[in-house]
Amino acid sequence: MDDLISSRVKNITPSLTLAVTNQAKLMRSQGEEVYGLAGGEPDQDTPQFIIDAGVEALQSGKTKYTPSSGIPELREAIAEKLASENKISYTPQEIVVNAGAKHSCYNAIAAVIEEGDEVIIPAPYWVSYPEMVRLAGGVPIIVETTFENEWKMTPEQFEDAMSPKTKMLIINTPGNPTGSIYTEAELRGIGEIAAYEEIVILSDEIYENMVYGDNKHVSIASLSKELRDLTITVNGFSKAYSMTGWRLGYTAAPKPLADAIAKIQSHTTSNACTFAQYGALAALQNKEKSAAFMTDLVAEYDVRREFLFNRLSEIPNIKVTNPKGAFYFFVDTTEIGIKSQNLCDKLLNRYQVAAVPGIAFGHDYGVRLSFCTTLDVLAEGISRFDDFCRTH
Repeated sequence: MDDLISSRVKNITPSLTLAVTNQAKLMRSQGEEVYGLAGGEPDQDTPQFIIDAGVEALQSGKTKYTPSSGIPELREAIAEKLASENKISYTPQEIVVNAGAKHSCYNAIAAVIEEGDEVIIPAPYWVSYPEMVRLAGGVPIIVETTFENEWKMTPEQFEDAMSPKTKMLIINTPGNPTGSIYTEAELRGIGEIAAYEEIVILSDEIYENMVYGDNKHVSIASLSKELRDLTITVNGFSKAYSMTGWRLGYTAAPKPLADAIAKIQSHTTSNACTFAQYGALAALQNKEKSAAFMTDLVAEYDVRREFLFNRLSEIPNIKVTNPKGAFYFFVDTTEIGIKSQNLCDKLLNRYQVAAVPGIAFGHDYGVRLSFCTTLDVLAEGISRFDDFCRTH
């Protein structure tokens, strides 16, 4: 049967983040207490007004196909959002609504990358980027970043990683798994090189609203016309509106790229879920309700972030920075000396704590801990993690 499976698929690895989550669920179903610090989604429910809009759409017969790129009203609302919040001007025709930001990223990569093209990806990276590049026939070029530089790639590292085959750069800010945020100056430095070499930038901004303290999110496409014309901006509704299961993301790109993405989508999913698009439309149109929800969400996560950072700072044999965005800590476990998959297996099976191994993100001596859970779970989970670190 293996002979029937393409080599392209054989050469990719399943998502370790989903694998850890599934293992934790299995243990819970067998009656074991598991302290989940592996989650990648807000633990709050979708706001009721968005749910109501989805229900109303279903009840009013909005159950048929939509245009492949999304309903016009939603694309218009996304364009308005990008103009007012991100300072990037797009027409609705340059917006494509996809089945989640993960789908958006893959469509963008598939629209640009040809066999043998190289894609530069700073590590630690979101688990799916290299596999998406491989599925599209490309070659991921991994740039190792450091704890000392807050896990961010420098312009010099970017330039050193380039070759005549470089076609795309992937930037994720705020970042998963590190919570790092690239400043405007840092983005300008990287952007100047990309613009000079005419390298396409995939800017994954799904965590843009998860920003803490005085930090701010900057969209690289907003920095110049040259960068706007080279950038595919990816965003969605999963994190800010706690709509992970609704599966709605979008790309914003110059029209030739947007048309290519739409063409791929027309032959794969046809369109994103119809009634979910109306829920997303309500999220963008009800600005006051959405802002109130996000303000409360970020405030709650900031409390958890500070709690977890204070606890982690007391644990020996690890290094950690306080994330400026998203809802993860990436803990450097180099001093413990155990490879991340082995570490996380022991942590789960002996201490009942679910964490994601750093190898999933391209750094084998680290773990990702999420604070998408209650303070009670965080307190017990981090106490067990502390015990593990002190005994290994």
